[in-house]
Amino acid sequence: MKKPVLFILLTAGLFSLQAQTPDEIISRYFENTGGIEKWKSLTGMKIVAKANQQGLEIPLEIVQLKDGRQYTKISFQGKEIMQGVYDGQTLWSTNFMNMKAERSDAESTENFKQQIGEFPDLFLNYKTLGYTVELVGKETVEGSETFKLKVTKKPIKVDGIPTDNIVYYYFDIHDYVPLLIETEIKSGPGKGQISQIKYSDYQEVGGLIFPFSMSQGIKGGPAGSLTITAYELNPKVDEVVFKYPEGN
Repeated sequence: MKKPVLFILLTAGLFSLQAQTPDEIISRYFENTGGIEKWKSLTGMKIVAKANQQGLEIPLEIVQLKDGRQYTKISFQGKEIMQGVYDGQTLWSTNFMNMKAERSDAESTENFKQQIGEFPDLFLNYKTLGYTVELVGKETVEGSETFKLKVTKKPIKVDGIPTDNIVYYYFDIHDYVPLLIETEIKSGPGKGQISQIKYSDYQEVGGLIFPFSMSQGIKGGPAGSLTITAYELNPKVDEVVFKYPEGN
């Protein structure tokens, strides 16, 4: 007896999904973007970019180091504004209103420290970090079919309460690069909404593949775009730039 065509198609689709495991997808991702050993050799990264906010172009410099130190430097109206700076102990940012440095609260700092070890890519060390990864299906992202991976991290604290920390990654089924990252906003004005980061225009830099175009916003809402003009791998960075300026 011939099986119905619909049954055959459904079976084929299920087999296609089951034929891929999370680790196989992750392995293909690193293989297609330069090789896992080359990724592991990274000790730091500097990104030079321009953010577009309502037609206004804002220069950015982003530095991330393997030991967790990082900063984002925004150049605006002749001033340099530091955001998300971590010097190994203190997490701080420049207050946009009074232009003075302010330490982040204890809860934000604790939540940040939990993600140290994700550089340069959380999928390199996710098991060591205590994360789990599941393949939850396939979805189409702006015309491209993707594998949807669910990454469950260690809980973060929101107002002192341990809260689920789940991120969804959407990998292109052909190139095995992430096209979209989604996570639920846990606090603030956007609480309960879905934050989206989209990646495109992948190019080679020093033997590795990176996105040169990004956008970030709320699902279903407007998004700000980021155009990357340069990546510098393993940069030399003056340690002073990370330090919290005393006397603020």
